[in-house]
Amino acid sequence: MVAPGFLQNPEVRRWLDGVEPAWTVLDFASYVMLRQEPLPGNEAIRLEPNLTEADLKGSAVARTARMTLHRAVDAGGLKLTTTGNLSRGVVADMVEIIEWPGLDKGELLQFHKVINEPDFLPVHFVRVLLEATKLIRKNRGKLFATSLGKKMSVEDRHGALQALLFRIALWHLNLGYFDRNPLDSWPQNDVGVVLWSLSASANDWLRPDKLTRLCTVPRIGAIDSRWDLGSFAMESRILKPLLWFGLLDSRWEGKAGIGEPRLYRKTPLFDRFLKFNVQVEGPTTRH
Repeated sequence: MVAPGFLQNPEVRRWLDGVEPAWTVLDFASYVMLRQEPLPGNEAIRLEPNLTEADLKGSAVARTARMTLHRAVDAGGLKLTTTGNLSRGVVADMVEIIEWPGLDKGELLQFHKVINEPDFLPVHFVRVLLEATKLIRKNRGKLFATSLGKKMSVEDRHGALQALLFRIALWHLNLGYFDRNPLDSWPQNDVGVVLWSLSASANDWLRPDKLTRLCTVPRIGAIDSRWDLGSFAMESRILKPLLWFGLLDSRWEGKAGIGEPRLYRKTPLFDRFLKFNVQVEGPTTRH
């Protein structure tokens, strides 16, 4: 069983509040392998690339990425601002057609008379991700699809595109860039362990604070902050990106509104896309 001594620390026990983290049932070798990137040779975690467009209909990231790549090809490049963001005209066109979990276009337009790329998270996140995957490149004030980007946008590469985008987003991209949380890269630096723990824990609707304690490896900074920065980081860096990739569902716990908690649970795509091969030393279900 993976149970480092720090789990017995009084501050850690206080933070856990009686929750036993799911990952503590893993044997040590599996725990170590889950902390590595899902590349060939890592049998502990694998991303399924052989999925169809119908399988991935819930992935807003894959859908928006394909749309961006197609538009870049059809338009002969997407115009950029001097700061390297997509131009307001390009963003305005994309606002009209993008579908994204939790997106309220009316509210967006209410607070932004003119929408710049960083104001519109779906476009900003996908554009940053496409650059990180080298599927697009900047050249002379425009954004072009690379040769790899053109290959990955064709009809029979839906699953491969999802897998590439997911691996780069969760293992290479600094998702803290989008939330400005002071916790650096936590819990993204343990993302494989977190994903396996979610596979064992997120079968029913649960709040972010409960999922944080079930699925993350505690760190100083997350457990001793005055506000629950750990749950905030877990939601913004893990739960919401998984929602965007179609692996989680979300709903309000009560009445919808800013500051009201949301609940999360796995979609069927979660277990179809994420494949685990680990050894455990006890019951795997946590709730």
